[in-house]
Amino acid sequence: MLSISTKVERIVLESSFLTEGLGRGLINLSELARQLQPQLETDLWKPVGQAAVVMALRRVAERLPPQRGSEIVLPQKTGELTTRTELTEFTYRYSENTYECHRQLLALAEPHRGAFVTVTRGVKEVMVVCSKSLTGVVEHVFAGEREMARLENLNAVTLHLNPETCRTPGIYHAILKQLAWDKINLINMICTYTELTILLEKNQTGAAFSVLSRIVAS
Repeated sequence: MLSISTKVERIVLESSFLTEGLGRGLINLSELARQLQPQLETDLWKPVGQAAVVMALRRVAERLPPQRGSEIVLPQKTGELTTRTELTEFTYRYSENTYECHRQLLALAEPHRGAFVTVTRGVKEVMVVCSKSLTGVVEHVFAGEREMARLENLNAVTLHLNPETCRTPGIYHAILKQLAWDKINLINMICTYTELTILLEKNQTGAAFSVLSRIVAS
């Protein structure tokens, strides 16, 4: 069975907000311990004293690495943002036909200049994100496949990064944390070598663009 200290450490490390707050000494340990008590007692199947939780939090805080400033540093950043609107995200069950569907989709999408389409293949799923003009093409190509989910009327914001970003520890965490602080919900994200694209609902796009604009302008 897990100890109180181990469980507290797991809870803290699973939350970037708690990790940063404890590392900076911004959190009242007694109040946090009081709020964690019900969860700890449920998970550990035994009464948990507030003093024990406070002690565990203090030990975790002492072991956390020093927290850097909140500024996000993008090496030689371009400051370029790109937006796309009216996107649809399809998710299909991976099958032996997935490769052929992918090939057909790219071939049929080629004449649609300026349209957006990307395919991400996971272990058991394949995700297709495309412009509204290509939804009919996707439906036709994947007609025989098992559709697991479909999200429509999405927008995308792409942050263009310098190639050195891939050697910057925690860069994506820092960007996503800023979005989370502003309560911006991400539907999905797509990363390539120098691009980070986030998919959002329409009503979140303006706020997300504002956050990313502050990042590239800082």
